[in-house]
Amino acid sequence: MKSIVFDQILQVKDIPKPVFDGGESVVRVIQAGICNTDLEITKGYYGFKGVLGHEFVGVVESSQTPSLVGTRVVGEINVSCGNCNFCLGGLTRHCSCRTVLGIFGRDGAFREFLTLPEKKLHRIPESISDDAAVFVEPIAAACEIMDQVSFKSADKVAILGDGKLGLLVTMVLAQARKVNGLSEKVTLVGKHPKKMNLVQDLGVHLVERDSATALGKTFDLIIEATGSPEGWTLALSLLKPRGTLVLKSTFNNQMSFNTAPLVVDEITVIGSRCGRFEAAIELLEEKNLDPTPLLQHTLGLDEALKAFELAGHPEVLKVTLQIDACGKM
Repeated sequence: MKSIVFDQILQVKDIPKPVFDGGESVVRVIQAGICNTDLEITKGYYGFKGVLGHEFVGVVESSQTPSLVGTRVVGEINVSCGNCNFCLGGLTRHCSCRTVLGIFGRDGAFREFLTLPEKKLHRIPESISDDAAVFVEPIAAACEIMDQVSFKSADKVAILGDGKLGLLVTMVLAQARKVNGLSEKVTLVGKHPKKMNLVQDLGVHLVERDSATALGKTFDLIIEATGSPEGWTLALSLLKPRGTLVLKSTFNNQMSFNTAPLVVDEITVIGSRCGRFEAAIELLEEKNLDPTPLLQHTLGLDEALKAFELAGHPEVLKVTLQIDACGKM
């Protein structure tokens, strides 16, 4: 079967199709999204070698549960052991023995067929298109913020970064504001007006990066999703004393910083990674969030190198790979 493999270079390769052995389910991949983490891996992030990709929608080919066969699914990326202290304590995403789809110890979704444990698969309702379903994993990551922090009606919240994740976080937080009847607008700080305009109808306050420092230390909560070390400095320049900084960026570069502002302003820093798929699927099923305007290019596996080149362009948002066009919904 065809796949996209990274091993010092990125290439399309034929590899063996996985065979169902009674354990992990075999999933035929329909569509898969290129994430910023995939781009960073090609620069050396996490030292991963193998099949890339962790955002996908597919159809179950083989499984321990017969009723699951033929159903459309998305899959969680962290595969845990279930026995370590973290797993027994409910922190399965932080399992000390975990593998991570397309990122650490486990081949990913940029191939025609993949395998995952049945408990990591989530059925996708027919009302959710493949173009929307491929966003479930990053939407879940955006929803994770809501499980980690809470904000009051008077709190000012800003998202730094107008890339794919930054826009999805903006959508999720704007929806949370609406549901909870909170009046304070969410602020999005970015460099690309065309990208930021995609969320302008959500009642979001849009601020261009060059003028952001003029806002001063006025924010209670900042989500840093710039994908750049520069986001850290900007965030600290905008946070009130005793504010909270949520870090979402992943990049290969090392970052050095002065810890004094954290101590002096008593800033709380929270790392934020994966989230609950149930929350993301619910948002999509109830039509409370539409990520599809972010999807700009869909190419086949044979055009993978071109797809990665497009995905790395600053003006481009989501690029997906159409792996099985016959199964598309």
